[in-house]
Amino acid sequence: MTPETRNLNNFPVLPFLFIVLICYGMTACNDTGNRGQKPPDSVVVKKPEQADAKASELLQKFLQYTDENKGKLNDSVQLNQWEMLKKIYTENQYQPLWSDKEKWNSVADSLYSFIDSSKLYGLFPSDYYVSSLANIFNGLVADTIHRRNAALWARADLILTNDYLAIARDLKLGRLPKDSITLRVDSLITDSVFLQNFHQAILEKDVRGNLEAMEPKLEGYKRLKAAIPSYIDSVKFTATTYIIYPNKDSAALANQTEKRLAELGFTVVPGDTATVKAALRKYQKQKDFTVTGRVNEKTVRSLNINEWDKFKRIAITLDRYKMLPDTLPTRYIWVNLPSYYMQLWDTDTLFMQSKIVVGKPDTRTPVLTSKLTDMITYPQWTIPESIVAKEVLPGLKKDTNYLAKKGYSLIDDDGDEVNPHTVNWFRYKKGIPYKVVQGSGDDNALGILKFNFSNKYSVYLHDTNQRYYFKNTVRALSHGCVRVQEWDKLAHYIIRNDSLNATNPAYAFKADSLKAWLVRKEKHVIPIRSRIPLFIRYYTVEGKDGKIKFYDDIYGEDRILSERYFANKPID
Repeated sequence: MTPETRNLNNFPVLPFLFIVLICYGMTACNDTGNRGQKPPDSVVVKKPEQADAKASELLQKFLQYTDENKGKLNDSVQLNQWEMLKKIYTENQYQPLWSDKEKWNSVADSLYSFIDSSKLYGLFPSDYYVSSLANIFNGLVADTIHRRNAALWARADLILTNDYLAIARDLKLGRLPKDSITLRVDSLITDSVFLQNFHQAILEKDVRGNLEAMEPKLEGYKRLKAAIPSYIDSVKFTATTYIIYPNKDSAALANQTEKRLAELGFTVVPGDTATVKAALRKYQKQKDFTVTGRVNEKTVRSLNINEWDKFKRIAITLDRYKMLPDTLPTRYIWVNLPSYYMQLWDTDTLFMQSKIVVGKPDTRTPVLTSKLTDMITYPQWTIPESIVAKEVLPGLKKDTNYLAKKGYSLIDDDGDEVNPHTVNWFRYKKGIPYKVVQGSGDDNALGILKFNFSNKYSVYLHDTNQRYYFKNTVRALSHGCVRVQEWDKLAHYIIRNDSLNATNPAYAFKADSLKAWLVRKEKHVIPIRSRIPLFIRYYTVEGKDGKIKFYDDIYGEDRILSERYFANKPID
């Protein structure tokens, strides 16, 4: 007796039978409907007329498999709309939707064409398995055996349906997460919206028209999208040299900088410091940076942006439009932080535009939605606690005359002014138990007019005593509030709008009163009766005169979103 036989004979009988029964039961379950088993990759039919019937049978098996595997069709395809897929194919009795008798129908060709050109919509073809579809399409057209492979037709059908639903969702909702300023009403955008749109596209045989119906109708979105074709035609999406900075390896840093400058068309001689410095100076001048001819963080950050990164910023901006409601108010103020401009829109007409100064990167202006509530002539400025902690307290510790030099006053809880020389400032680490106020006047940081709106950040629109800032190209210079160059035009528009909409003309505010108060340097609060909606947003890309205008990503918001959601997008 061999050891193997001896071990088998000594094996306990009852447990062994129990295991056999379990295995038999599992096999029997798997044999019933092949539950849990991956459907075959190839099922070749003998006659073309058999293809549709076999594809229908396989569609049911594929859907059962994806249902059990949470949308996973195979190792390379994840059907992320599989809940809607089940509903569509069940209602259609598992009949193929995109092919008939071993031939693609017209809607399949239209959808494939849309996917192939989806960058024109700020989308990424790779998100919709464009390479897999290309292989399937080419194989089915060129090879007779492929054409009789019902499993291939079934998989392609599921991918195309999934792609349509995914594209419709991306065009309607975008790919960025809903945040605190999203105004789109998501409760109205249920699966039924996408299912209805899909059925309509199939019925009307109009893929492009029905998908475009899901896009925002906002003018800013349309202008940006309209400029994409000319942008794509003018650039090459290629991998570029990435400069690591800071870098302890100075030779590697120099080599990376040389290569990147050469890729951008600058004349550099490898190892020749003089030509590299000259190219850097030229680049910095083009970008309106401080011209040094040396590598620094700001220059490297700009050099590392290639055309594919810019395309991702286009995609992000288009998605930001999808967070807005379908229509904007008749009148509204639009503040775009990266462009350093404020716009006042009235009945689809740009009534006025003004340069603005916005918050520095370390004291950012927040994105928000609100309404202007009132204006104040010759306002006082109560300095926010964050600024007091960062600037005022350290200043007082160095010099108790700090407040006098700045024109600030120290006010206690009773409203009385406190002598800063009587306070031991070294007792405080983060904040102080006083208010710091700058009195009204021409030297006040808020200037001579302030526009209030409800927000939790203590920011507002206002004039400024530093009007020379508006000459700068880069205007991220404030503590967080928005300084408006054309504040007087905005104020007079508000007064005029209130007068036109006043139910009782006797209550209409007179523009002459504002002018008189400003001349006399008097403080007055002017309520805004027809409150104007205000949108402060962060859009680094804009469609302008048929071209795409890129603004500096001043707060790094696009870079963060790109790295989080679009980092692994291959160059299509």
